[in-house]
Amino acid sequence: MNDARILLVDDEQSILELLQTVLRKEGYLHVDSVKTGEEAIEACKAKKYDVIVLDVMLPGRSGIDVFPFIRQTTDAPVLFLTARSSDFDKLTGFAIGGDDYITKPFNPLEVVARIRAQLRRYVGSTYGKLSEATSPRSTNVFDYGRFKLDELAGELLVEGQVVSCPALVFQLLLFLCKNPNRIYTKSELYEKVWGEEAFSDDNTVMVHIHRIRERIEADPSYPKFIVNVRGLGYKIVKDELQELSAP
Repeated sequence: MNDARILLVDDEQSILELLQTVLRKEGYLHVDSVKTGEEAIEACKAKKYDVIVLDVMLPGRSGIDVFPFIRQTTDAPVLFLTARSSDFDKLTGFAIGGDDYITKPFNPLEVVARIRAQLRRYVGSTYGKLSEATSPRSTNVFDYGRFKLDELAGELLVEGQVVSCPALVFQLLLFLCKNPNRIYTKSELYEKVWGEEAFSDDNTVMVHIHRIRERIEADPSYPKFIVNVRGLGYKIVKDELQELSAP
């Protein structure tokens, strides 16, 4: 874990120095920092990073603007860092593919905790693929008719076609598939899948649920598989016709 490479992107030198200091105290020694979006793009072209902390309010091109260009060179999780705290801003960051959203002012230890949670999901794996060395079981395929989730292959198939699935989207869907017809609150899902306390922010789970629905539902506006039980939480619906197979 401590070999992970981290890129910090922020135009405030004090924030960069604070995060670098805390990360290094926590054992993360490979921490680079840049101050502009253009520098971030070039850094991602030059090196492979395991996680990126990207400020939204950058001089010139914003973090939102440069994010698609960063995604062209790396699949590393991106944590947006910004003074904007409205739900709209958070949802914008998640909607374009961000993995987490941290608002200023922040506790640097919270940033470290969120980075650590992302690294647990990404370092040593590729988008949800679990090596057979870490799991003695045969490949499990969760068959829901319209879609199938192949755990060890790390593949989501919808109507027979492989659909791209970012790691945390895959892991959240996998967790639900392993626990069908059971209701989980947003906080419970965050703690189970992300591996950290929810920090009183459940937008992350909500947006990732939306991403899953976009992939597996015929009409995401009227979901049949992942449903919201009002006032309680989410569950994935599995009936007696849907089998768990192990080829």
